[in-house]
Amino acid sequence: CNLPAPSPRYEPTWESLDSRPLPSWYDDAKFGIFIHWGVYSVPAFSGEWFLYNWKEKQDPDVVNFMETQYPPGWAYQAFAPLFTARFFDPAAWVELFEAAGARYIVTTAKHHDGYTLYPSAYSANWNSDVGLGRDLLADLQAAVRADAPNLRFGLYHSLYEWFHPLYLQDKANNWTSQAFVAQKTGAELYELVERYQPDVLWSDGDWEAPDSYWNATSFLAWLYNDSPVKDTVVTNDRWGQGTTCQHGGFLTCEDRYSPGVVQSRKYESCQTLDKKSWGYRRNTRLEDFLSFSELLATLVTVVATNGNLLLNVGPDSDG
Repeated sequence: CNLPAPSPRYEPTWESLDSRPLPSWYDDAKFGIFIHWGVYSVPAFSGEWFLYNWKEKQDPDVVNFMETQYPPGWAYQAFAPLFTARFFDPAAWVELFEAAGARYIVTTAKHHDGYTLYPSAYSANWNSDVGLGRDLLADLQAAVRADAPNLRFGLYHSLYEWFHPLYLQDKANNWTSQAFVAQKTGAELYELVERYQPDVLWSDGDWEAPDSYWNATSFLAWLYNDSPVKDTVVTNDRWGQGTTCQHGGFLTCEDRYSPGVVQSRKYESCQTLDKKSWGYRRNTRLEDFLSFSELLATLVTVVATNGNLLLNVGPDSDG
C-alpha cells in the first residue's frame, strides 16, 4: 500500500525554514484587518508609541498633553484601569470585518509597552485580566471561530519592550545574556501559540538584537514541526536584526510597503486607516483617514503584485 509521505522536518536554520511552502489559504485571502488596541488607546494621543514619545523622546506635544490633561506625577500604568473595553462586542467586530471582505484578522496580543490583552503568566499585574478581568483575545477568537468560518484568527506580538528591566539588562550586556527572552518574551510566544492556536503569527520589535538573541530559528522550527498550528500557521519576517525582507513566511519589509511591481515572494502591505497612527487618536482629523478611492487603489495594486493588504484599525478604549 502507498502510505502518505511524512511531513518534512524543518531545521532551525533560515535555509530550512525558508523552504517551507506558504499555506495556500494565505495567498488566497488577499485582504486582512490589523487591530492595534491597548492601554495607549486611553490617552489616545500620539498613537501606540505614546509611552516612548512621552518618556524617552520627551516629545513637547506629548509632555504638554500630560501636563495639561492629567494630575502631576501621573504614571502610564494608571491608564490601565481606564482601559475598560466596556462596549467591546467581538461578534459585532467580526461581522464588520467579514462584511468588509476580510479573510483574516491580526490583533495585538502585546505591543512595545508590554501590556498583554490576555492573562499572560509572564506579564503579572500588567495584562487585561488585572482590573478588566477579561481575556480579550479569547473573546475575539471565540467570535471568529463561532460566527465566521471564512475568517482566520491571527496575533501580533512585540518581541521587545521599551522599558522592561530584563531587556535593558540584556541590551547593556550586548545581547550576550538572554534573561528577557527566557523569562518573558520567548515564553510568551509558546504560550500564545498553545493557548490561542493562531493562523498568523506577526512578530515585531525585533530590530535592535540579532535573531540568535531571540532564539528565532529554534522557535520557528518548533512552530512548523510540532506546534498545534504547524500545517496552517503563517509568519512574517521580523525575527531579528537583518531578517526583515529576507526570511520568514511572507515579507513585510517595512510599514506601508507597496513596491508597485510584481514580487517573486509573497509579501504583505500593512497600512493604517489613520495615515498618522496605528493606535486610536482622539484628535484625528477627517483628512487624516485614507479615502475609499485611496484604499481601493492600494488594494488593487498590492494584490496585483503578489501581496496581501493588512488594513489597520485602532479601536478606542471602550472597544
